[in-house]
Amino acid sequence: MKLPSQLLLLGLVRFAFSAESDESLLWGPYRPNLYFGLRPRIPNSLMTGLMWFGTHDYQSISRTRHTCEQGDKLDSYTWTEYDAHQGGVQVIQDSANNVKIITEFLKVPGGDHGGSWAARVKGEPIKSDVPSRISTIFYFGLEGLGGLEMETDEDENGVQGDFKLSGSTPELDDFVVRVVDGPNNTAFKSGPHANDFQERIGKTHFIGQPIAPGGIWQAKDSILNALIIRAREVLGSYQDPEAGLPDPSYVLQLPDETYSGSNLFAVQKLFDGPFQFDVFFESGSSKQKLSSITLDQGVPALVNTYGQRFRSVFPFPPDYDKEREQSLEAFSKAITSNLIAGVGYFYGTSIVNRKFSFEWDEEEDAAQGNAQEEEGDEVQPEARLTDPKALLTATPSRSFFPRGFYWDEGFHLLHIGQWDNDFSLEILKSWIDLIDEDGWVAREQILGEEARSKVPQEFQTQVPNYANPPTLTMAVTAFITRLKAVATSKGPSDQDLGLDFGLGSEAQVPLVTSAPGNKYLDSPEEALSFLKSIYKPLKRHYDWFRRTQRGQIKQYARKARSRIEGYRWRGRSDLHVLTSGMDDYPRGPPHAGELHIDLISWMAFFTRTMKEIAGYIGETDDEITFAEIETAILGNIDDLHWNTEKNMYCDVNVDDEDESYHVCHKGYLSLFPLFLSLLPPTAPQLGHILDLLRDPEQLWSSYGIRSLSAAHPEFGQGENYWKGPIWVQMNYLILRALHTTYAAQPGPYQARAKAIYSELRKNIVDNIFKEYERTGYVWEQYDAITGQGKRRQSSIYWMDIVDDFDPF
Repeated sequence: MKLPSQLLLLGLVRFAFSAESDESLLWGPYRPNLYFGLRPRIPNSLMTGLMWFGTHDYQSISRTRHTCEQGDKLDSYTWTEYDAHQGGVQVIQDSANNVKIITEFLKVPGGDHGGSWAARVKGEPIKSDVPSRISTIFYFGLEGLGGLEMETDEDENGVQGDFKLSGSTPELDDFVVRVVDGPNNTAFKSGPHANDFQERIGKTHFIGQPIAPGGIWQAKDSILNALIIRAREVLGSYQDPEAGLPDPSYVLQLPDETYSGSNLFAVQKLFDGPFQFDVFFESGSSKQKLSSITLDQGVPALVNTYGQRFRSVFPFPPDYDKEREQSLEAFSKAITSNLIAGVGYFYGTSIVNRKFSFEWDEEEDAAQGNAQEEEGDEVQPEARLTDPKALLTATPSRSFFPRGFYWDEGFHLLHIGQWDNDFSLEILKSWIDLIDEDGWVAREQILGEEARSKVPQEFQTQVPNYANPPTLTMAVTAFITRLKAVATSKGPSDQDLGLDFGLGSEAQVPLVTSAPGNKYLDSPEEALSFLKSIYKPLKRHYDWFRRTQRGQIKQYARKARSRIEGYRWRGRSDLHVLTSGMDDYPRGPPHAGELHIDLISWMAFFTRTMKEIAGYIGETDDEITFAEIETAILGNIDDLHWNTEKNMYCDVNVDDEDESYHVCHKGYLSLFPLFLSLLPPTAPQLGHILDLLRDPEQLWSSYGIRSLSAAHPEFGQGENYWKGPIWVQMNYLILRALHTTYAAQPGPYQARAKAIYSELRKNIVDNIFKEYERTGYVWEQYDAITGQGKRRQSSIYWMDIVDDFDPF
């Protein structure tokens, strides 16, 4: 039998995953935009999702929970433990529906297709003296080749007992899905007109629907539409105002029907008070039968193991109050877990416009376009859809930014790599695979219609001469640092880390034989192979930066040691430089002759990273070249950007007479050579920077370093995104530089660097923790005056790096 070409291609996807990746990473909550949604790292495959609404009134269905939305106003939703190889526990507090929902997810290895998994959804009232009546809907949707079939006998009044589906796809092969009730669930039986619905009360209700390709992400709309159609039909029989309407829990039910060719199945349960149900995915190639015992034993073991390993990897700082150890550890575990459980797998097209440019970029962009045409490349005249691509990435915010951002990802990977080196490299490699033949990768990865549905149309299009801070390089240098550390010291054993679970061989739990995430650290050969595999695309990316973000030096007779090492962000507007990552931070007017201190600093760091990789993998000639470029860039940072009158680093611009001048705004921009440890510990500039940083009239606050000086006329004005608010990732860069370089190495400012580090670290951690306890969330940024959380809530953003403050 000859398989269709599409099937052959999908088979290759599976082969590529199993050959190069840890199969324990195949499944995960890789739909981070949902409160709970599982899927495999396969472009078109099985996807699941959880929905719920209250049944105390008819209006609650319009507030059905599904995608993470700030407008839902949940008290919190937090993974308290999560390991990418094993699973974890999430706690959701929904006061509006008086329910605390706990989702448990456990991976069970075995077989040839990524293993099996078990999930448990349980709920209890937040207030015991207030009714808690909840309807849950758990759905399974299949994209791509394969099929789903309902094995449970259909009944127009619902199903009693387990609900079972069977399915098959080219990558997952045969599998079975079962939804099983907990032992003590109770339905609401005493509402108005209960006698009319006796045959349906307490049963599981369902629907099976055929959904067009690419439409499973809209499952909520399809499922609720079927439910509402049935509800209208039922209510048609209850028009007498005196008799009143039936209880909503009897009416807001799925219709218990399936259609031919269904690839979306939804399973509804309705509860009064505490509840529990389990979902089992059993791979056909696995011999292990899953049951409630799998979760009863496996989840407590996972939680215990996670806690032991966490305390080993991130020990409690000895200089912190021991009375706060338990609460701070829980906070730190939640931050780490939310970051790793917030990793998503995305697949789809993106929108690219290869011809758009602002007027101050047009001349150079035209030249680049002509070069492309001469090389035979087709240059599209407007925004076009690209071929579909895949990306495994952490997400800044499950509610507001559930997609990949280049600027954020390097910071995310620093912390993920501390916990799980291999998982961080899987993510890093996924990003590097997006680098195109020109060396470009889009700064915002909006892949597919589901991702685009969360992005305003004006921000959906990506432009191939727009960059973003090359933070991925931080993940590479962190990996090399870990490699060097492992080479000189042996880590703790599995027993020391509690990875044996302390259970007998008969326990139905996922057992591991070595510390998860250490393959590349344990094998120098694997590590070298990985670095060699990313070196060529990274070098192409580096060359793209130097080519497309080049600034002008000799054109304006600027004096500098190098005539070529100056850099300017492309894609800025009058009021924003979105590509820099610091959107509305004050700059000079747009001009082709601008030079940006943050970008040249990033390029120095990028060059240093490439030098380190080249040296590690034996590319000696490249290492020498990168060292020469690094020296030239570092010289030009001082020659072009240091203002001797104001004793600070500044941008450079050009006036109407074509004369260069400094654009100086005291804030994060002034600190970049310190951020990235580009200054020698003896540099006189360092003293001036520390003075600026520690001045409470300028940048210092009791909550962290402000983004813009409090004395600046634009402080707190306008959009006020980067005009004062405290950003944790920038404070992290300061702390890292102080602790690893300026407080660690001899120099005239060493003692001061130590003192600032200790005080700043405490200010940052204490404030974030205080706001987390006050609000239930971590925040995108913090107010420069009050320290209160601002902007996006439930934002992982940069909060994960709080855990890294002490290990550094």
